[in-house]
Amino acid sequence: MSNEMIGYCGLVCSECPAFLATKNDDDVAREKTAAMYAEKYGFDLKPEDINCDGCLTLGERKLIYCQTCGIKQCCSERGQENCALCSEPCEQLIRFHKFSPKAKACYDALRREIG
Repeated sequence: MSNEMIGYCGLVCSECPAFLATKNDDDVAREKTAAMYAEKYGFDLKPEDINCDGCLTLGERKLIYCQTCGIKQCCSERGQENCALCSEPCEQLIRFHKFSPKAKACYDALRREIG
């Protein structure tokens, strides 16, 4: 996982279509990603909203949902680089992992690594 950007919650930012569209400055990918998020999650995003450098970056370019993420805020306030370093997962993280089993799998792998 060393070349991957793992978000606080376990999402792999570096695999996210919004992150990839931003990294590659690909307007076609932005359009496809906005349409996919609308269809799959009901998000109301326009292609120009698809700009995200990942939740671990200090820059302003993050999806609106990532900008307002309570998990990110909690981790940042605690000075943790990832929720896997916290002694006990919070309710917010547990709810998110029900929504994103892939993020939970990554989070669980990080917890095992930390041991």
